[in-house]
Amino acid sequence: MNTNIKRSMLAALGQFASVNNQDHQPFFKVLTEVFSADKDYLKKVALLDAAFDDHSLYEPLREPFFDLLLINFLNEDVRKLEEDYLDSPEWEKIEEETMDRGTELLNLILYLQECQDEAIEPELTDFLREFLLVDEDEFQDEHRIYEEVIANQILVDSTLKELARVSASIPENSELKELFYPMIGFFRDPDPEDEEFAEFLKYSANPDFDSAVYALLITYNNQD
Repeated sequence: MNTNIKRSMLAALGQFASVNNQDHQPFFKVLTEVFSADKDYLKKVALLDAAFDDHSLYEPLREPFFDLLLINFLNEDVRKLEEDYLDSPEWEKIEEETMDRGTELLNLILYLQECQDEAIEPELTDFLREFLLVDEDEFQDEHRIYEEVIANQILVDSTLKELARVSASIPENSELKELFYPMIGFFRDPDPEDEEFAEFLKYSANPDFDSAVYALLITYNNQD
């Protein structure tokens, strides 16, 4: 299992569980076994879903952790397969079968991975324009998905109270409704002090999920 993914998953689970006054270690052990299993990708997906079925408290994290499973597969498992595996009919079929899974957190984690590779600090404008290419004509799907983020980039320089107010106004059918508050919160402060993190929690309308995603991003971004 990729070390960065493992640390980030632990941070997210720990934060989610702490808000709910639960012990996250048993579920963390189960998920670590899933991620580390010597099985093909779809079997790991099935194991992941079974794990969440058995631990219903953590259901809100199912799809974000699907993103982590995919990134772990791309970073670790693909190395053991044929060089052109990601161009194979087998992988194309897997993509078709899982196209409705996961969240936009996948793009953000891949962006953070790129930032680490290039030794640059993550910035919202860079994420939108240089990574997602939302200004390019051929990437208008990304522009549509990130429309509310594009329109509210100024929030990275605003207060958490104002961020929470705008987050509440995001349409329910937006693909970024759930992720808007922790995503902008991260770009606003990717390495918060304890007091700032507590304030983030204070204004959250969905504190266990929001703080889990925020903790995941902070940890993934702050790797040794």
